[in-house]
Amino acid sequence: MARERNHLPIALVSAVSGFVDRVAARRGGRLDASGAAKSAHPTQRPGRRLVGAVMAGTLLNPLNSSMIAVALVLIQADFRVSVATASWLLSGFALAAAVAQPVMGRFADLFGPRRIFCTGLLVVGMASALALLAPAFGWLSACRMLQALGTSAAYPAGLAIMRASDHQGQAPAGTLGALSIASSVSVALGPVLGGFLAARAGWPAIFLVNVPITAVGVLLALGWLPADATPGLATMGASPSRRAVVRAVLRMVDLPGIVLFSGMLASLLAFLLSLSGDPRWPWLPVALVAAALLVRRERGVAEPFLNVRMLAANRPLVGVYAQFAGVNIVFYAVFFSLPLWLERVRGFESGLAGLLLLPVAGVGVLATPIAARLISRSGPGPALITGACLLTVGSLLLLVCNATTPVLVLLAVGVVLGIPNGFNNLGLQAALYTQAPAHHMGAASGQFQTCRYVGAILSTSLLGLAFGTTVTSHGLHRIASVLACVSGLLLVASLTTRQRRHVRGG
Repeated sequence: MARERNHLPIALVSAVSGFVDRVAARRGGRLDASGAAKSAHPTQRPGRRLVGAVMAGTLLNPLNSSMIAVALVLIQADFRVSVATASWLLSGFALAAAVAQPVMGRFADLFGPRRIFCTGLLVVGMASALALLAPAFGWLSACRMLQALGTSAAYPAGLAIMRASDHQGQAPAGTLGALSIASSVSVALGPVLGGFLAARAGWPAIFLVNVPITAVGVLLALGWLPADATPGLATMGASPSRRAVVRAVLRMVDLPGIVLFSGMLASLLAFLLSLSGDPRWPWLPVALVAAALLVRRERGVAEPFLNVRMLAANRPLVGVYAQFAGVNIVFYAVFFSLPLWLERVRGFESGLAGLLLLPVAGVGVLATPIAARLISRSGPGPALITGACLLTVGSLLLLVCNATTPVLVLLAVGVVLGIPNGFNNLGLQAALYTQAPAHHMGAASGQFQTCRYVGAILSTSLLGLAFGTTVTSHGLHRIASVLACVSGLLLVASLTTRQRRHVRGG
């Protein structure tokens, strides 16, 4: 019986994958993997339809990351749980996505990116529909984590599709800029859309809205994305030895590696969140031991969850990951701390606080086309230097914010903090695109997105340490000081990387 339960996830993915293959087979004139390049003539770049279909899928992850925040109070009241318990809808999503991103990237490399892309969308739609029927908070949390699993497929699978369709080898700044804009718009509009839906139809509406979005995304993917050259799970499952196929898939997934990585993140989060009160020191050695065991195991596994060997042989890629984690520590710390400060210290209502936060997430959209042109002309280095400089200045400006700071000044600070989002996100995506091996692009981009959620997790720990039980301007200033230090390190890293690239080029 236990063995059958272990096979259930594989059977579920096999069924969904088979459904995707059958629907795609009915559609005439579909592209194959080798024909993907033909759709990009004469520039040999991914076509607009391909980019549009990928964009439709990738917006779901940032949208669901930010949209839930405005509904926490309603969910707390409906299920009669504490604020700390309700916050697990945020933490659980981040933890699940941090693990799922590289897993989905690995699946995209193994079984075909379009197949995984569509499967992820279907999982999001199913999880969102099931959330409406959740009888208890635990079930809702499970649906939320299932959402994270599904939304985590689009970015690594989409980037793998784009990379396979691109035969120039250089990062397409305009294409990556479109994805960055979609992500920034989703983050910025998430609280606005979520607030509108929750106010008129209750918290279930923020889950229900995903159903039509995923339906449209699947139709676009089946019609506009090139078909996979690799066999799907349904095809593999039709072989004479299904049990052997399941065992092979489980080895490819590397369940022990996933368990060690999850344990490392969860124990580290538990330790960091406890520092504001009674520190739970035993969790720290647990995290360190899990990290050591993870590295040891992944070095000796043929199909690792975390490709340690690739990272050891590609230090520039490690630098890209570290910078992306640092950028997201700053972004999410600002994105989560400012609304609390605006509501608790300045006394603004939640709707107005959300509007005042809009420049932080939204201005990056306007900066992205500028960053794209800069990257097309000079590579990612100048964009990353510009972004790190502005991020440092914006973090320092938070030190002047207090209970009497005019609203116009707060908006100006938000603009300064928002501009770097376009430069940093697009610059690091371009650096990933050029540094990661093409045949490992799915896994590499999944690990890249994991760094986003590691940054988000660390930022929530910073909030707990700075604010404790009371939100104050002094706590905001402590956060600003830490963020200025992180931004300064990002600037040093960007300058050093550009200098090394200059030396090699010279």
